[in-house]
Amino acid sequence: MMQVKTQAIKRSNAWFSSYNGIINRILTQKTAVFGLIIVALIIFIAIAASVIAPNDPLKVNMSMRLKGPSSLYWLGTDNLGRCIASRLIWGARMSLIYSMCVLGLMMVISIPIGLLSGYAGGRIDTFIMRIIDIFLSLPTFLMALAIAGMLEPSARNMIIAIASVWWAPYARIIRGMAMQIKQQDFILAAKAAACTHTQIIFRHILRNISPTIIVMATLEIGSIILAIASFSFIGLGAQPPTPEWGIMLSDSKEFMQTQPQLMIYPGIAIMITVMAFNLLGEGLKNAIQN
Repeated sequence: MMQVKTQAIKRSNAWFSSYNGIINRILTQKTAVFGLIIVALIIFIAIAASVIAPNDPLKVNMSMRLKGPSSLYWLGTDNLGRCIASRLIWGARMSLIYSMCVLGLMMVISIPIGLLSGYAGGRIDTFIMRIIDIFLSLPTFLMALAIAGMLEPSARNMIIAIASVWWAPYARIIRGMAMQIKQQDFILAAKAAACTHTQIIFRHILRNISPTIIVMATLEIGSIILAIASFSFIGLGAQPPTPEWGIMLSDSKEFMQTQPQLMIYPGIAIMITVMAFNLLGEGLKNAIQN
């Protein structure tokens, strides 16, 4: 019996030994390496924002409004005399924090529900899938807007609104993967070795589908950043004077013709960040599938 249990555990842990191979395959993909470098740079800027930023991103100086680039204001100033470069740098931190909160909340909801549905089967699976089907039948972005609109506009409510409707597709994918893994021989061996349902779900099934979940999460970050910027742009997300890219776009829309750089800078920041996470996610996807 102990031998059977050991074999089951070794089989469920097998993908850990392939980490080096996955990393090597990622490093052979130029686009994935490029995305990884950009993502690492953005994360570094976000962490070191208080050190890198040349000025206080919230400091208003009306005497310096709409000035061009200088040694003190690297990218110039906005309509309130605030340093654009500093707000972009701090915006990287805020965007990553908000997106990680949304992603984390989505995974906290979707992973347990998907695992339970796929592993339990029967009536439990049917009941959960009907709920997921209801969520999937609704326009998720519009539902998130509606929820955020009913709540007080804030970053916290924006996070809740987005995560509360975007979890369903991932729960369904996780359910499908759990159903496939459940049929494998090493799961039957784990059951024969008297492993509990909790041990089978988290030690064997979840570990085997974790690489795919990581890929999904990486690919989703770009979409979440776009959604966060959209919510802030229309006033349902983070509120001024928070240095956030969507707010910067919203504040500068009145100056689109006279001072287009006010919109170009945060737009480029959003584009580069989304592109980098998408390239990294595709690289992870290809490395795991190969």
